[in-house]
Amino acid sequence: MSSSTTHTSTIGAIGAPSRRNTELALLAFAVVIPLFAYINVGLAIDGRLPSGMLGYGCGLGLLASVGHIVVRRYAPYADPLLLPLATLLNGLGLVVIWRLDQSEKLQGLAKAATGSFSPSAPKQLMYSAIGIALLVAVLLVLKDHRVLQRYTYISMVASLVLLLLPLVPGLGMNVFGAKIWISVGGFSIQPGEFAKIVIAIFFAGYLMVKRDALALASRRFMGLYLPRGRDLGPIVVVWAMSILILIFETDLGTSLLFFGMFVVMLYVATERTSWIVFGLVMSSVGAVGVATFEPHVKQRVDGWLNPFSDTVLAQSDQIAQSLMAFGSGGVLGTGLGQGHSDLIGFAANSDFILATFGEELGLAGVMAILLLYGLIVERGVRTALAARDPFGKLLAIGLSGAFAIQVFVVSGGVMGLIPLTGMTMPFLANGGSSVIANWALIGILIRISDTARRPAPAPAPNPDAEMTQVVRP
Repeated sequence: MSSSTTHTSTIGAIGAPSRRNTELALLAFAVVIPLFAYINVGLAIDGRLPSGMLGYGCGLGLLASVGHIVVRRYAPYADPLLLPLATLLNGLGLVVIWRLDQSEKLQGLAKAATGSFSPSAPKQLMYSAIGIALLVAVLLVLKDHRVLQRYTYISMVASLVLLLLPLVPGLGMNVFGAKIWISVGGFSIQPGEFAKIVIAIFFAGYLMVKRDALALASRRFMGLYLPRGRDLGPIVVVWAMSILILIFETDLGTSLLFFGMFVVMLYVATERTSWIVFGLVMSSVGAVGVATFEPHVKQRVDGWLNPFSDTVLAQSDQIAQSLMAFGSGGVLGTGLGQGHSDLIGFAANSDFILATFGEELGLAGVMAILLLYGLIVERGVRTALAARDPFGKLLAIGLSGAFAIQVFVVSGGVMGLIPLTGMTMPFLANGGSSVIANWALIGILIRISDTARRPAPAPAPNPDAEMTQVVRP
């Protein structure tokens, strides 16, 4: 064996454990920080340590340990930051959900509406366990992400089925005007959370085959490369599907996520700025057009433009309460457990949970939360750059883009930057569909990063060449 081959194999053997040890150290911090936050909330509310502190800490630590052991065994070269970042966000979300469970106002609202109060934190911990189990299943079953390319068009059909399920009579649910939920066996599920992953698989497989036609066949106009008419077909179809979702399900969030992810992946595949321009124009035209005649979407737009008007407050004061929560938090916040964002109502631990962080941790806390999200997106983009195959590059950038768009859409709606949507903040918000789907997304990114960073196998020795070198004088 040559010295270069020996050197490469030595690097591979040493590199994997060191990255996993880094991940283990970061996971320890990702468990300890939420545990201290949990203690802080208990002291702020009751002046004593919370009774469930040990169970909560052990539960989160067990989930993190299981994820780490599986990654160490089945994805040793994976990015060491993805799992700790997701664990930290998940843990902080559990803390704030438990804090809102202690609110007497929310308990009273729940009893008035349903006759009983059921805390959300234990359910969210169970959903987190299911999410970790799905991450484990992804790493065990999906040995190579390139296998997903075989299911390009099956993924298209599956994504359409998932998006249309809420419209099925007797299965779909209308929650606060949006038809994005289905009820199965007493559980409510949001199919759109899982559809974003399946759609990313379809887009990656489709664009890998069609990217040359979309990138090279174009005409130059005013500095932009405009696509030919027949090449506009894919983007027109996706645009029409997003508008149909917006019309029939009155779901602005999924429409923006669906279309935005396609445009991002299309730009990465073709490197044509014109696709971004077309995407922005078409999404703006579609959203404005639907908002003019769809009452629920129009109500969301009115609430965004005039959150403190008497008409909007008579319908819902959630946006106004959210903006006041951010304002009262200031720079450093009121302290965990000492805010009043529960005035937002039930949405405080789902859509508007970021407002609770804004009030109790202040601007500094919100920036830290957004930085954690940004790091996940950055690691996903870095995984895309490191991937050796075009399908892996597009899939990683699609999943990272979908994650980034969802964070922007939710945080922008809660902060009043864009109209409010019905989506939930990944990992932080209360909701089983969201946390389970996002753990699956992290699992796929871990698999792609492991494949991308795995050292290339050493070339097989050539006996004839070695003999020639020995015999030659």
